[in-house]
Amino acid sequence: MDRTGSISLDGETLTLDEVVIIARLGVGVTASEEAMERVKKCSELVNRFVASGERIYGITTGVGELSNTVIPAEQLRDLQKNLILSHAGGVGELFPDEIVRAMMVLRANSLLKGYSGVRPKVISTLLDMLNSSIHPEVPSQGSVGSSGDLVPLAHIALALMGKGYVNYKGERMEAGAALTDAGIEPIILGPKEGLGLINGTQAMTALACMAVHDADVLIRTAQIAASMSLEALMGTWRAYDKRIQQVRPHVGQTRIAQNMRRLLKGSEIYESHVDCDKVQDPYSLRCVPQVLGASLDALEYVKGVVQVEVNSATDNPLIFVEESEFLSGGNFHGQPLALALDFLTIAVSEVGSIAERRLDRLTNPHVSNLKPFLSEDSGVNSGYMIAQYVAAALASENKSLCHPASVDSIPTSAGKEDHNSMGTIAGRKCRQVLVNVETIVAIELLCAAQALDFHKHRPGDGAARAHKTVREAIPHLSSDRLLQDDIERAKKLVHDGTVLGAVQDVVTLV
Repeated sequence: MDRTGSISLDGETLTLDEVVIIARLGVGVTASEEAMERVKKCSELVNRFVASGERIYGITTGVGELSNTVIPAEQLRDLQKNLILSHAGGVGELFPDEIVRAMMVLRANSLLKGYSGVRPKVISTLLDMLNSSIHPEVPSQGSVGSSGDLVPLAHIALALMGKGYVNYKGERMEAGAALTDAGIEPIILGPKEGLGLINGTQAMTALACMAVHDADVLIRTAQIAASMSLEALMGTWRAYDKRIQQVRPHVGQTRIAQNMRRLLKGSEIYESHVDCDKVQDPYSLRCVPQVLGASLDALEYVKGVVQVEVNSATDNPLIFVEESEFLSGGNFHGQPLALALDFLTIAVSEVGSIAERRLDRLTNPHVSNLKPFLSEDSGVNSGYMIAQYVAAALASENKSLCHPASVDSIPTSAGKEDHNSMGTIAGRKCRQVLVNVETIVAIELLCAAQALDFHKHRPGDGAARAHKTVREAIPHLSSDRLLQDDIERAKKLVHDGTVLGAVQDVVTLV
């Protein structure tokens, strides 16, 4: 971040956290002078290629199956304009503004690497739109994840041309009107610029960046919820003993066992039953390190894949200035992200699956030794009975959503594009599973807090702080009330990191 509070892009050093900050907090973005100079030299080389009559895919030819069609020089601008108009055919619900912002900054960062052949003006205009909070309407369906995210990125390029619709100052308006109001001149696309704007993986990468961030918060919060449930159910920490982890030293398992010991430190509840005759706990309590640890390891792998993609050149053809050469390849293919996003979807789903089992034990009087469905007056009150239904429904829905998008492929463009990644579909499914699991963990927090209310002794330091944070936002359920409101408030505590932040004030989670 520079002195103005903006994040400077150079095509090489953008981080996942910076993408999230730009997308969610509206932080400004600039382009480094060095990167812009690279872009300028690459654009000048494209112009020389065109002047020499060189036959180059997407610059002097059509695209896809039309790549053998040579375009006359006087129609090259029409080629780029028509490319955007024809490809902006997305359907379905619109991506939220945070995803669109992430797409915009990621595409600008990729172009700044200086291999795409666009003019510096194209990038500066894209960043002006981003900094003015002009957010193009981008339908979420239509990308097959190869040849890049052609369809969603075309909707951003459309707005850059002053066409289509945008969200600006809280209103839906024509892109041209928004650009005029912000003092931004629409772009007239030159050679390679239409293709350069849409031939990339930035929709699936945007989804991946936000998913990685949210999954990180969620897995940490799930550990906190697990510690509260363990206390409420009077479980033992013995399964988290350091020695157990040392003889099976997976990194995630080791980290989570350590976190659980820290969250439970200082527990009066544990001390009150340390000599009880219970032999061992059910898997949902005993195997927290093994299950959440595996999900954490998966997250770390996905994070590495996405970080590489954030600073990659993903269009075609690529222009190499030093060699005065252009090369056609397949960097637009989303397979690395498709596989990673499917993996993350499965990993996050398992966080919800084991959380649902814990909250079932909390509400089930046959195994909990607590009041039926955590209600003080069960019978006339149903307590948290239906909360467990909801969590079960979401956990079951996740099983369908976990079918990998990346195992599918449908040929496109008359068979020229004969293997597609479906990476953006994987990203959309991952986002939905994250929302579902955030809700399941939120319900576990509600149930665990209610159960802890019935205990006379104080839970461990981390669990106690989480209990206090939940209770500051949501009161004890003394009699039935509208449950939806409580769940939504608890879900917000999970998603925005409120519970995690409060706990980390007293316990350091590794």
